[in-house]
Amino acid sequence: MTLVRFLASYQRIQQALQWWSSRQSMRLFLEAEKIREGLLQESFTIRRSLDLLAIDNVNLSINKTQECLKQVDSFHHSLVQLSDRLFPAYLQDSLPLAIECLLEPWLVSNPHLYFDINMPAYWRHEPADRSLVVLRALEELLIITLPEVLMPISIYITLQEQKNIGQLMVQITYPDTSTFIFYSNLPELKYLCGSFQFLTSGKSFYRSQNLSIACYLCW
Repeated sequence: MTLVRFLASYQRIQQALQWWSSRQSMRLFLEAEKIREGLLQESFTIRRSLDLLAIDNVNLSINKTQECLKQVDSFHHSLVQLSDRLFPAYLQDSLPLAIECLLEPWLVSNPHLYFDINMPAYWRHEPADRSLVVLRALEELLIITLPEVLMPISIYITLQEQKNIGQLMVQITYPDTSTFIFYSNLPELKYLCGSFQFLTSGKSFYRSQNLSIACYLCW
């Protein structure tokens, strides 16, 4: 029986880490695609525009100058966003600020989602690699538990420390029973919890009741 339990536990951990690895690999692939299809094409356009300005500087107009400046500004903004996706801003300085920075695009682009975010003013120093796992776990949790269709959903997020143990709690409340049942039974939730526990040597679990899923990440 001991061997059977060990093999079952090993298989669960293996499945969880394979899931985590697959998600992170896909994330890197998508970032590479964005660079190839976006930034590289944009840099070529800017370079070509500058070449034409250098050749035809006699007819240089204010409109052309403004157009090039807008392209450069857009390119710079895209690079800033890319750097934040690869290694989020404030990650080395403040986990609460890094979490708020991660959530900002969700707040802007999803007005149908009701966020209630409770972050402490002060947080202990965290190793960057551990903070990155916490941040990625939060992002994956939102991706897998929030429907792509527009529906009113409430998300409560709180970060707190209890007896030297950090805890990030995310509670998601759905508007109807069918949506709640579907998302509360996703196998990805178990994979996420198992991956987080293994990578941080912490604990992770979730509870489902009253149309809500509450996920706890503890380390």
